[in-house]
Amino acid sequence: MIIGTRGSQLALAQTRNVANLLKEQGVETSIKIIKTSGDRFTDRPLHAVSGGVGAFVRELDDVMLAGEIDIAVHSMKDMPTIRPQTLPTAAVLKRDTPFDVLITYDGTPLDELPEQSIIGTSSLRRTAQIKRYRPDLITQDLRGNIDTRLRKLKEGQYDGILLAKAGLERMGWEIEGEILSPDFFCPSPNQGTVAIVTRAGTEAEAAVSMLDHTESRIATEIERILISELGGGCTTPVGSYAEITPDKTEIHVRAEVLSLDGGEAVRIDEFIPMRGGIEKARELGHRLVEMGGRRLAEEALLQISRNASGSENSYDY
Repeated sequence: MIIGTRGSQLALAQTRNVANLLKEQGVETSIKIIKTSGDRFTDRPLHAVSGGVGAFVRELDDVMLAGEIDIAVHSMKDMPTIRPQTLPTAAVLKRDTPFDVLITYDGTPLDELPEQSIIGTSSLRRTAQIKRYRPDLITQDLRGNIDTRLRKLKEGQYDGILLAKAGLERMGWEIEGEILSPDFFCPSPNQGTVAIVTRAGTEAEAAVSMLDHTESRIATEIERILISELGGGCTTPVGSYAEITPDKTEIHVRAEVLSLDGGEAVRIDEFIPMRGGIEKARELGHRLVEMGGRRLAEEALLQISRNASGSENSYDY
């Protein structure tokens, strides 16, 4: 079976892991690299590439529908909430660390960084959360693969950079950094999770489904439901995180929507029962809208659209 993937080091590491897991099940695979719009346009913020929605996913969907690949491996947080019914998520792998990590030039923790320190990130969510937590810091856009971002930090272009901890883990890199608490830095929905997509009703779907991790699938579904009424994703400052309690009777859910400058936010932080959790998550998603979440998301999209039609230097969120 042919596995399609982006060509970044991280994407290839994730795909090789999937290939190894399938091999353990007796399934032989080969890897085909697909260049996506998110990879081609690295000279602009991610939210400016096709609206930021599906920038790393759409081309893989197209080649799968054309029958050129059997399996696609994605960072699940990159996948749009609305997906083609003919391309099911056949497996959600066991989740890695879902939190953000701050890596600074000299190891200084977030609370001790000097005023006007420059923090690099390509995420509107992380930008808004940093501005809320430390409004005296400066955020600047940072694109590129993980190794590129780390190189720019080492060169002194930034005082610190924000990354997903899971990416470093999958690369096998032991780099000192400060893991940021979800109480202040609620992660992107599905962050730290790898999803595997196939065509519906195929041998590939049957083979891949053996890799599914039930608890990770439940948590990621809850996270998507919480923000499904917002139009959230890479294009708006939205966080959503669900964590199943050790006794597996409850799910601790956190979700928030922020203004681009971090000055305004609405947030939910509750425990919901495992039994009936999907319906309860829908209720909380509606509450997030009623609290003003959709308004904040729409205002962010409007501001992004206005900036996109202006100068190339207007993306200073």
